[in-house]
Amino acid sequence: MSESVSSGARGMTVAAAFAGMRNVAPVVFRAGCPDCRGSFELAASALRLAIGGSSRTTFYSFTCPDCDTLVRKPAGERIVELLTGGGVSTLRLQPVR
Repeated sequence: MSESVSSGARGMTVAAAFAGMRNVAPVVFRAGCPDCRGSFELAASALRLAIGGSSRTTFYSFTCPDCDTLVRKPAGERIVELLTGGGVSTLRLQPVR
C-alpha cells in the first residue's frame, strides 16, 4: 500500500492526511432485557451478530448485565447495518445441506 495520496493532493502522505483526526469515542448500543426489563448500554464487544439465509436466522445476542440472561433478538437489515458499522463481531451462518 502506498503512503502517498494521488487524488489531487500530490506529495501528501497518509500520516499528514490523517494528522488532524482525533480518537473516536467507542460505539455503545442501547439494549433492553425482556426478562428483567433492565435498560442499559453495551459496548460492541458485548454483542454478537449472526447472519443467516433468512430473517428467522438473522439475529443478535448479548448477556444481560443485570440478570445474566442470554438475550437473542431478531435483526432486520437496518439493525445489521448499525451493528456491523459499529464493530460488532459477525458470524455468517452456512445453510445446512
